[in-house]
Amino acid sequence: MASSRDSTLGDSLIPVINRLQDIFSQVTVDLKLSLPQVAVVGSQSSGKSSVLESLVGRDFLPRGSDIVTRRPLVLQLVKSNSTSNGMTEWGEFLHVPGKLFYEFDKIRQEIQAETDRVVGTNKNVSDKPIRLKVFSPHVLTMTLVDLPGMTKVPVGDQPSNIEARIRDMVLDHIRSPSVIILAVSPANADLANSDAIQLARMVDPDGLRTI
Repeated sequence: MASSRDSTLGDSLIPVINRLQDIFSQVTVDLKLSLPQVAVVGSQSSGKSSVLESLVGRDFLPRGSDIVTRRPLVLQLVKSNSTSNGMTEWGEFLHVPGKLFYEFDKIRQEIQAETDRVVGTNKNVSDKPIRLKVFSPHVLTMTLVDLPGMTKVPVGDQPSNIEARIRDMVLDHIRSPSVIILAVSPANADLANSDAIQLARMVDPDGLRTI
């Protein structure tokens, strides 16, 4: 049996799982797999984007003072030493197959454009995910899910029940026992009142899969 110090079970298994997720997300039949991934949870402006970008080592997520993440972003990190067009790092979106993004500013613009295409340019949200693969020699092979930040007061064209909608969306992603919950709270906030930790405790009361 061939082995390598640089290869692990995750390096071979996770890309297969990601491919299954991609296929299931495009079919009309409601098929769901409880697959291992890390879900990032937090209130608006809690620092979720900074945490995600630190894992990738690149700035590529839209920023703003109001709700910015308005659709779940499924971020598939693929550790790769390959090159494309002379570049060692690039991104690829499922909704534009075959188009490679070599500039991370362009990835940010595409996330914003695809969000606006589905939910409009105001502040509404959708549970339809954006799926992005990032290939780089500097990342670990893993799947992360960036979820809309929890909010209590509707803005823009958000419905009056926006708090419940986002809470249900987050719970739907973190309920599976195979999901690791990365609960992000501002450093100047009281952890006892953290929205992220309160939601995590609803599905993981013992904190066995919450970071």
